[in-house]
Amino acid sequence: MTLGTNSNIKVTAELPSISSQQSSIERYSTILDMVLQGLPLGEILNAIVLLIEAQKMGTFASVLLLSDDGKRLLLGAAPNFSEVYTHAINGIEIGPNVGSCGAAAFTRERVIVADIENHPNWQPFKSIPLNAGLRACWSEPIKDSKNNVLGTFAMYYDKVKSPIEQDLYLIQEAARLASLAIERSRGMHIQRLSNNIFNNLPMALVITNKDNSVLSANPKFEMLTTSYNKDLKLFDVQRFLSQSAPEKVTDLFDTISHGHAWKGEMRGLRSDSDIIYIDLTVTVISDSFTQQNCYAWLITDISARKHAAKTIDFQANHDHLTGLVNRKYLFEQLQIMIEATHEQEHISQSFSLLLMNLDHFKQINDSLGHDCGDAVLQKLAKRLLQNIPDNALLSRIGADEFVLLLPGRIEADTLMELARKLSDILSNNMTVADQNLMLSMSIGLSRFPDDANNVEQILNCASQAMYNAKAKGRNCFEFFNDKIQQAAERTAQVHLHLKNAISNNEFELFYQPIVNPFTGQIIKAEVLLRWLHDGQFISPEEFIPIAEESGLIVQIGEWVRTQAVVCAIELQQRQLPLPLSINVSTIEFWSNELQQRFLNYFDSIQQQFDLTVFPYELLTLEITESLMMKQQSNINLLLEELRRRGLNISVDDFGTGYSSLSYLVNFPVDQIKIDKSFIKKIAQGERHKAIIEAIVSMSRALDLSVIAEGVETQAELDFIKEQQIDAVQGYYFYKPMPKNDFLTLLAEQQNKLSDFT
Repeated sequence: MTLGTNSNIKVTAELPSISSQQSSIERYSTILDMVLQGLPLGEILNAIVLLIEAQKMGTFASVLLLSDDGKRLLLGAAPNFSEVYTHAINGIEIGPNVGSCGAAAFTRERVIVADIENHPNWQPFKSIPLNAGLRACWSEPIKDSKNNVLGTFAMYYDKVKSPIEQDLYLIQEAARLASLAIERSRGMHIQRLSNNIFNNLPMALVITNKDNSVLSANPKFEMLTTSYNKDLKLFDVQRFLSQSAPEKVTDLFDTISHGHAWKGEMRGLRSDSDIIYIDLTVTVISDSFTQQNCYAWLITDISARKHAAKTIDFQANHDHLTGLVNRKYLFEQLQIMIEATHEQEHISQSFSLLLMNLDHFKQINDSLGHDCGDAVLQKLAKRLLQNIPDNALLSRIGADEFVLLLPGRIEADTLMELARKLSDILSNNMTVADQNLMLSMSIGLSRFPDDANNVEQILNCASQAMYNAKAKGRNCFEFFNDKIQQAAERTAQVHLHLKNAISNNEFELFYQPIVNPFTGQIIKAEVLLRWLHDGQFISPEEFIPIAEESGLIVQIGEWVRTQAVVCAIELQQRQLPLPLSINVSTIEFWSNELQQRFLNYFDSIQQQFDLTVFPYELLTLEITESLMMKQQSNINLLLEELRRRGLNISVDDFGTGYSSLSYLVNFPVDQIKIDKSFIKKIAQGERHKAIIEAIVSMSRALDLSVIAEGVETQAELDFIKEQQIDAVQGYYFYKPMPKNDFLTLLAEQQNKLSDFT
């Protein structure tokens, strides 16, 4: 029959002749053989095109494949087309009016264009085929077994031409052959891809039957079990999981025996000496061929992850220096014990805490260095571990603070015996960096639920008891009690009010004159800080340690020095120039930053008061022996700089600390003040007098001036005079007094001197 040349025509071809059927069989045989050989798809499609072109002379054929997104046609085979034309049709978008192939792919039906030049589908780009000498194009959609479009098969001619029945059968056959090749090729590709994935899985995969015979296994599984499973014909599951928890293994087999999948973490036996952590997934598969269940075992080695998790957990819960558990872990264990007590009344989770703090540990760090300090902590931790009960938990919760948790109710005598034992382990010298150190520690004890009922409070109770032990002289232990609690509450209140004392103008300076013991003339005065809060004086012995502990002493010290400078300037203006002694806390010299701040203070005060010359010569800094013990070059340099500027340096309370001639020889000081405790013992005998005589003699040999403080009786004054001591301070002459009273006293003395002269 004759077909129109300008229409899309759908025709069903009639059966071909016998000779055509034989040719068709040959074509199918040829293509099927290539498919079964697994030849590349491009090679098979080329063969199909060439077979069709050979069957129908004058035909130019092509196969275009639908892109994955279903929007374009890509070149599959067109061996006899020019490169220009194949380039033009490769990637063409499909659509209802896009040439022959684009329309066939879009409409899913055959499209016959007998005259390209005049067909509307080709109008936008007809020059491309016409320039290639192509005048007609018939296109058949290639569909898979599910009727999805895979691409198109097209037959082109160099003249206007309509198909006959044999042509239509031929183009249908070509599309079916192409479909067979594409589907088979893709199926083989998927199979190869699946096999590749199977063989390259990073986890072991094995498929077994109910008798644990291996039906299939990937190389990872072979590597996993080859040490004891040489023939790989049997997967000995029981042996492989022999190191796992028995109850989990039982649950696994019970679950899969009922046809359900199982997933969980296990321990696998890689070899007799190599146990690994695994993530195991078992899937039950029904085999339609054998009518039995098969099992897919997916095994992932998670040992590295487990070990990493253990490392992270260890680091999160342990102190990196000593290896002991840290504050976080200790708090968690305490919380568990306390919650168990609160939730179940019949369960008593009593426990005791020993909080241990090394005495003078900062001085070890400062004098020997932090590396030596770390070594001390490591050795101490080791000694403690060797001397604690088996059920105890030792932790490091701070720089030099250790806590021992003792479960159960323990009698006080037993706790005291343990505290003494732990203290005694430091009685043996500890050698660090070739230095023999004599160490001690202060211990605070608290008990749950007797002293507190939550974690923070029970630890705070132990801490308060420990600080009470330090206050009693260190190297001892204290139980927490109500008095400690009251003292702690008082300390907290004082600290709270102390922070606002300066801004509330609650501080005041008192002045205690220092006199010439022979004439009674005031030659100097010590500045003393007084704190009046809510109408009551708070003793310096109470608030100064709190200020030092909290660091507020730095700000308070600067306030004191500022007021003293104001007073010194005022005395100069009144023609009453008199040196003033100012106490300085050791805390103000603890770090290089604080030392620099101390030095910069004087420069800032000079600018603040617009002083041409700062009155350094009118100020004496009174330091303690503990500061000299530091023997830090930076402190020496700082004090030498202050002395160069005109300041005098005095050692306060000499004899009560770590008195040493080497300190006095090497430290830049001008004066020592004999502590009042020595003065008070003068009346007790010659031995006490001899101590004062020795101090005075030593001071003269070192060219240091001497002040005796705390003189209250005539006998004490007489002995001081005998020793030719330069100056005296004490109630025998004057008590500390407010500034106005002090100025009045100086004015009266000045008037008397004027009258005398």
